[in-house]
Amino acid sequence: YTFPPSCVGEVGRAGAPSRREIGHGTLAERALEPILPTEEEFPYTIRVESTITESNGSSSMASVCGGCLALQDAGVPVKCSVAGIAMGLVLDTNEFGGDGTPLILSDITGAEDASGDMDFKIAGNDDGVTAFQMDIKVGGITLPIMKQALLQAKEGRKHILAEMSKCFPPPSKKLSKYAPLIHVMKVKPERVNLIIGSGGKKVKSIIEESGVESIDAENDGIVKITAKDLASLEKSKAIINKLTMVPSIGDIYRNCEIKSIVSYGLFIEILPGRE
Repeated sequence: YTFPPSCVGEVGRAGAPSRREIGHGTLAERALEPILPTEEEFPYTIRVESTITESNGSSSMASVCGGCLALQDAGVPVKCSVAGIAMGLVLDTNEFGGDGTPLILSDITGAEDASGDMDFKIAGNDDGVTAFQMDIKVGGITLPIMKQALLQAKEGRKHILAEMSKCFPPPSKKLSKYAPLIHVMKVKPERVNLIIGSGGKKVKSIIEESGVESIDAENDGIVKITAKDLASLEKSKAIINKLTMVPSIGDIYRNCEIKSIVSYGLFIEILPGRE
């Protein structure tokens, strides 16, 4: 999250992130995190960057809305869409010509934020809230006011989500053709050494033979393959499956090479390197 001085018509020095930028970025990240897929479902590093070009309201909640659409357009399989809205409050409306009844404001502007008594940011969807933050200038607010603010914010989120669904062109919801293919597979932990080999020789030979970019094998049996094309990915998967496959009684292997004959039987190569 970056908030340059130019977005509010000011001139200033751009340097390390300010306390405000860190706080707003953390809030937006917290709002988006619940809809992200697991690492097993989407084993990619995700970076969402929000640069504010103009601000007259809650840029952190705008970052939530824009960030959600950006994730969808990048092909990240998010669980659902989320939106954010900033609620305001004028506790004593007498000074503004009102009857004194507290007034709750939806989607406050910069002036309403400066003159009002509350800045209540709420992000989520129709089903619930993923993140919220409140800045308040008065001694406290009542439960009825809080209830009304939450209900009003829910209606606001529903309206924003409906507008987000109208965006054209719509999010592509698929990975870029330039993105590397990543496949995660699980093997028995005790067979990881068969993939790595002595000094990593075996895994290097698999990479060279299949043409994939990298193969990362963890001690818990998780194997992550990164490739540029589907053909090399499938070839590496086949090699690893053959290496880690556990033969069982009743399996049938055809066209196998007889490697040696001994007095008590013979040795047959059922898979490359497996007798």
